[in-house]
Amino acid sequence: MSLPTPANDTTDTLSKVATVTFLFWIMKICATTVGETGGDLLSMTMNIGYAASSVILIGFFLVTLVLQMRSDRFYPFLYWAVILATSTAGTTISDYMDRTLGLGYATGAIILVSLLVAILLTWHVTMGSIRVDHIRKPQVELFYWAAILASNTLGTALGDYLADSSGLGYGLSNLLISGGIALCVLGYFFTPISRTALFWAAFVLTRPFGATMGDLLTKAPDKGGLGIGTAGSSAVLLTILVALIAWTVWGRRSPATASAD
Repeated sequence: MSLPTPANDTTDTLSKVATVTFLFWIMKICATTVGETGGDLLSMTMNIGYAASSVILIGFFLVTLVLQMRSDRFYPFLYWAVILATSTAGTTISDYMDRTLGLGYATGAIILVSLLVAILLTWHVTMGSIRVDHIRKPQVELFYWAAILASNTLGTALGDYLADSSGLGYGLSNLLISGGIALCVLGYFFTPISRTALFWAAFVLTRPFGATMGDLLTKAPDKGGLGIGTAGSSAVLLTILVALIAWTVWGRRSPATASAD
């Protein structure tokens, strides 16, 4: 949760995933909000359905994941494409579980919490750590992406439960989740709580934050939303995300490369 800097970060030359900075969380929220609006655009606005949308988006996730796994270093656009893929796929997977299979938001969330805990425990037992500051070995990276897919799917179910089933609505749900994220930030700066535990807690919470924010943007005013629509919201948020990724790519350029230009 450190402040972003446009300077080179040697950590990224060793790790194939993004360094966790303040800007990382901004981009993650943008990606997860696009995941909510984009998933809804495909499944509901375009009327493809949850099952077919899940198949399409899981396919997109698998393609980006294979490219990421085959890469030899950190590529910002590729990395965030996988994050976006897990977010969109997570939206439709959660909706399929909760609505098509009729499990409901609460049951779906419990199943997904159990799955995420199982992934993290298996990762820890197998590799001895679940730290995310140095992801390079293929087996560790597979655990990393499995945990991210599970956490983004869980975040969708949790966000939908708070916004719909709990009766809080989109605004109050977003405020409640924001409070949870704020507690993670306070824990990071003022307590000795494990930074890894705080990372995964914040990672899970930023997904329902994006889900409720996406619903707030897209749903009709009579349903408590702003009525912007899935297509417009997705386009704006995706543009912001791409701009932020481009900024980080520019920031990673060495002074020598910049002066050579």
